[in-house]
Amino acid sequence: MNVTITPTLLKGTITPPPSKSQAHRLIIAAALSDGVCRLSNVELSQDIQATLRCMRTLNADASSDGTVIRGCNLVDGFEVPPPEIMDCGESGSTLRFLIPVALALQGGGKFTGHGRLMERPQGPYFDLFREKGIACSLEDGVLTVSGKLTPGEYALPGDVSSQFVTGLLYALPLLEGDSEIQLTTGLESRGYVDMTLDALSRFGVSVDYDGDRRFQVPGNQVYQHRDLAIEADWSNAAFWYAARLLGCSVEAAGLNPASVQGDRVIAAFCNRLREPGPVELDVSQCPDLVPPLAAMAALRDRETTRIGNAARLRIKESDRLSTVTEVLSALGADIEEQADALVIRGKAKLPGGVTVSGHNDHRIAMMAAIAATRCEKPVTITGAECVKKSYPRFWEDYEKLGGQLTRA
Repeated sequence: MNVTITPTLLKGTITPPPSKSQAHRLIIAAALSDGVCRLSNVELSQDIQATLRCMRTLNADASSDGTVIRGCNLVDGFEVPPPEIMDCGESGSTLRFLIPVALALQGGGKFTGHGRLMERPQGPYFDLFREKGIACSLEDGVLTVSGKLTPGEYALPGDVSSQFVTGLLYALPLLEGDSEIQLTTGLESRGYVDMTLDALSRFGVSVDYDGDRRFQVPGNQVYQHRDLAIEADWSNAAFWYAARLLGCSVEAAGLNPASVQGDRVIAAFCNRLREPGPVELDVSQCPDLVPPLAAMAALRDRETTRIGNAARLRIKESDRLSTVTEVLSALGADIEEQADALVIRGKAKLPGGVTVSGHNDHRIAMMAAIAATRCEKPVTITGAECVKKSYPRFWEDYEKLGGQLTRA
């Protein structure tokens, strides 16, 4: 689907969708629990559908809308991995969270995905598995892991992706003995690990984290069934914060200001971008905020913004440092791509009048839509259906706020 946006300022109040990051974590914990869990405020984005689908493969019983989940039947013995291939869609969270879980539950499994998912790095797991005698192979887009996950010490880097840490934090409590995760580098995207620790604690699973590089995980723990609601998502709310800074009268409702979601820092970043003078933003702990931040920076008239420590954006759904640069440049922004940063010199308006690709990346398509509100001529976004990955109703919400768009 292509959408063509006629530039106009947006106005109104919108409630962002439920947090995809929190939903992944609560669904997996519920599926590992000792009973029936009821989750409210679940939205079936493509990524959440992938996690539900994979948990069903691991013997959890989930309703079609993801609101009622019955825990897995834990399987003793590790002779034969489960026969089904787990289709993770384009969800890096689903894949990386569930690799250790499949090993702990059933001695392994087979995983596949779409888009760039199977190209994204899995090295930290592969290195660990070789040490632990766990077999792993990637052939024809199918990742196969097989072996027994054993309690003990696990060392891995903290600056590739926090998702590797989360996957182990879900699996290790299920083992018969105690374990320890030791990070060999500083932890980036710590807010996502905080969300994991919060989800585990809600289901009665304890982890001792020293706040730096060591996690001590007792074994023989039981996930206790719970009924919980999923919070509104700060990551997607960031696009409405961006619209507001660009001059739209938009309010994002229903957000928890005390949330453990790390992307709630968007409010503080917006305040910094409102100030005159050069601004430098460190996004090592919140890389998903770069597209909306870049849209805001592109329209800080005659002000320079540097968005740094962002190298990990190159291994997202697209190479986001490259695609942010390409799309905003096409709209008329003055933006420079560096190895791990973007340098943006703001303008009062952008010319627009072009067609840009959504690059099969939900956050790139939404960034283009928000930037289009301050363009002089219409903007067409191709592949606009990619927003379904995290925000299926984005275009409907855009129209509710007065956005003028046509679909083709």
